Amino acid sequence: MNQIRILGTGSHVPPKVLSNYDLQNMGLDTTHEWIVQRTGISERRMAEPDVNTSDLAYEASIRALDMAGLTARDLDLIIMATITPDTCCPAGANWLQAHLDAPQAANFDVTAACSGFIYGLNVAEQYLISGAARRILVAAAEVMTRTLNWKDRATCILWGDGAGAAVLTRDGGGHQILSTHIHTDGANGQDLLLPGGGSRTTPISHESVDKGLHYLNMIEANASFRVAVRRFIDSIKEAARHNGIDIGDIDWFIPHQANLRMFQSISKTLKIPMERFYLTLSRYGNISSASCAIALDEAVRDGSVREGHLVCMPVFGGGLTWGSALIRW
Repeated sequence: MNQIRILGTGSHVPPKVLSNYDLQNMGLDTTHEWIVQRTGISERRMAEPDVNTSDLAYEASIRALDMAGLTARDLDLIIMATITPDTCCPAGANWLQAHLDAPQAANFDVTAACSGFIYGLNVAEQYLISGAARRILVAAAEVMTRTLNWKDRATCILWGDGAGAAVLTRDGGGHQILSTHIHTDGANGQDLLLPGGGSRTTPISHESVDKGLHYLNMIEANASFRVAVRRFIDSIKEAARHNGIDIGDIDWFIPHQANLRMFQSISKTLKIPMERFYLTLSRYGNISSASCAIALDEAVRDGSVREGHLVCMPVFGGGLTWGSALIRW
């Protein structure tokens, strides 16, 4: 049996804190209480203007490599999950490879929005099973605060910046990835959209900027909420069914950190105690692809996730994308 293993995890968030009170003081029509009630978010992190996505990914990657007992020169492949790369060309992973000084490692980006880390694990799994790579770094990093219209209360309260990473190998020691599953619904991808910057709106013009096409847009938020809850539930059930276990056997659920009310709904539907959801949402907000990667690393480092624990990581994001990973720690 090919056993895909996690050798180490790492994470990094910028030191600058942007609280709900800060947003309120910026003149946004909101309050701390309103944001907490609707999202569960109290604050989020914000990268300084001279800090890029690859800088955040580098810090998380170094921590993951250190836990794994490896250096960047031991890597065969670097996969970076992001929707906010340093540049459209070259890929964000190119900049990360250069930061790490790992010229021997091939690299590319995975673009799957908030599901990006699990997509990255799934792709890495295929390379390891085939033998095309022996050691792979999967980094998920975002600077979401640079995609926001700070006058749009519906979106700007949600997002933050940060990065998480994991080092994978096949067989040997480490923590076993029992399964990964990924799904896409491209027909409904417009529900969470950053339209500017692609071929539909090039060249960038004053008109496209004035229309707000370069901001992240969330269409029909209530409908997206219901779809997300359903897909989170589907992903958890799929992971349990594929591995022949009961949902009750899972020790921790470390989801994409989207919205507290989503997890309360999932908890009620699947009869999962809220205490078994590991959440960083209140401190970091939604960091897209990096959210669950950061939460996994923090859960490991604070001792919540221990040897023998079953960890399910369900995700949902723009695209539309969703999926899960099940890990035996």
